[in-house]
Amino acid sequence: MVTFRTTGAVLVLASLLASASHGQPSSDDRSIARGHAIVLANCSMCHAVGRAGDSPNPVAPRFRELSQRYPIEDLGEALAEGIIVGHPEMPQLSFSAREVSDIIAYLDSIQVRRNASGRPRRALG
Repeated sequence: MVTFRTTGAVLVLASLLASASHGQPSSDDRSIARGHAIVLANCSMCHAVGRAGDSPNPVAPRFRELSQRYPIEDLGEALAEGIIVGHPEMPQLSFSAREVSDIIAYLDSIQVRRNASGRPRRALG
């Protein structure tokens, strides 16, 4: 009997094998990796920027939960024009169009989504 978990594992494995057979990461993978590097360098001193862990600054939101506050795509304009917030610890940051695209790709890849019951589920990616 094939279970949902087994089927899911087979699909993930097939996807990994398909991208590995080409020997090169996809452009999406490269964009996500660049976005990860950007947020590590610029944001991780205050924010949890990965799939786990707490923010070093307790009032700084965990990046994996941003979609619970905002549509991730809507953050692009703020990232490009400069994020200005109401607390003095956060520097004003602005990013190029490519950096914004990479950051958005990374953020989208780590989001904890909620299912209909309100329980967290991870974004695929």
